[in-house]
Amino acid sequence: MLEINGLHAYYGKSHVLRGVELSVAEKEVVSLLGRNGVGRSTTIKAIMGTVHASGSVRFNGEEIVGLAPHEVARRGIGIVPESRNIFPTLTVHENLLIGIKDMKHKGRWSVDDALDLFPNLRERVDTRAGVLSGGEQQMLSICRTLMGDPELIMVDEPTEGLAPQMVERVGDLLRTIAAEGVSILLVEQKLTIALRISHRLAVMGHGQIVFTGSPEELRADKEIRRQWLEV
Repeated sequence: MLEINGLHAYYGKSHVLRGVELSVAEKEVVSLLGRNGVGRSTTIKAIMGTVHASGSVRFNGEEIVGLAPHEVARRGIGIVPESRNIFPTLTVHENLLIGIKDMKHKGRWSVDDALDLFPNLRERVDTRAGVLSGGEQQMLSICRTLMGDPELIMVDEPTEGLAPQMVERVGDLLRTIAAEGVSILLVEQKLTIALRISHRLAVMGHGQIVFTGSPEELRADKEIRRQWLEV
């Protein structure tokens, strides 16, 4: 589904991505791990077209490097940014409606489907999003992205700053979404969540992928964890 080859990206003169090689198959959850500053978030921004990139990113066989973000979204890629980017003065319901790409086309997710994923949102459907807790806002951001009927969603640090109970609920939500056939590329700092929900994991270091393998393979590779993940 998603094939990345030789992906490079810069911020000014800073060379952030140095030939990233990565893939995500249909119905697969892939977690992108690594310490802060190694290029994980830049990778999904480069895929989405919000930073200038060179190399190749193919989605369903089509080259998408150089496309504008809205054109990438129309191809079937959704993004849940680390900042969440909910509209605080709009209600939960209004935020979900904004996520719909085409009102004439019925996607696989309806507003009711999204609310069923996280009942707390249904209870607060007419509440302004700005008064929701951080965890509720994260759930809303994920559900709003689903309203665009993506084939692949990229989720950037969804558990950052959340209480342990909410971290577990976010993990369960992502597993539910994957079970419905949506592929997920997850940027995550918490290794326990990534190991629990991922089919494969990729570890980044210095703007490159330094390891790709199953959860079992990463658990067994103490040297990779020591060199690239542990503080």
